[in-house]
Amino acid sequence: MIKSQVPFLIYRCLALVIASTVAAGTLVPASARASGASARAVDVPATLRPPASQELMLELLAKGVQVYECASSSEAYRFEWKFKGPEADLSDRAGRPMGTHYGGPTWEAPDGSKIVAEVRARANATDPAAIPLLLLNVKANSGNGVFSNVRSIQRLETVGGIAPAEPCTAQEVTRVARVPYTATYYLYVERP
Repeated sequence: MIKSQVPFLIYRCLALVIASTVAAGTLVPASARASGASARAVDVPATLRPPASQELMLELLAKGVQVYECASSSEAYRFEWKFKGPEADLSDRAGRPMGTHYGGPTWEAPDGSKIVAEVRARANATDPAAIPLLLLNVKANSGNGVFSNVRSIQRLETVGGIAPAEPCTAQEVTRVARVPYTATYYLYVERP
């Protein structure tokens, strides 16, 4: 294969993935978002809304675990569950694999593109047994793919994932708890 053809082939494969995702209604083009054809309306507090200059590009369903480790507290002789990171598979509403979510926090697409984000705002979930709702800013993008232009992420519709209710002790230091959770991640890009 000629080296100059490689970028074109990568672009063509990515275009096919995006086209099939648009057809499935998980990648939301601006025209569909404006008409509400494919985007689901999600009512969130103002603090969890992305900047007005951004539009919804992709909806991802996460299913996995939130990982906690028993560690010493800032208070002497006390121990607590400390959050280590998520481990989840991402899919569209049709169940097609769309990547993974892991510590960083990082979202990685099958095409190799990645984003690393940081929390900008949080709000309690309606269910006290669910992890908080979040708005995250993307602080790093890598790769040329479906995630390469994402600027903000919302974590909504959370179920489960909170730290274990039972306390941890000195005898359990470094014990890991993997708590099941689900969430919906909404990825936003700058408007053209």
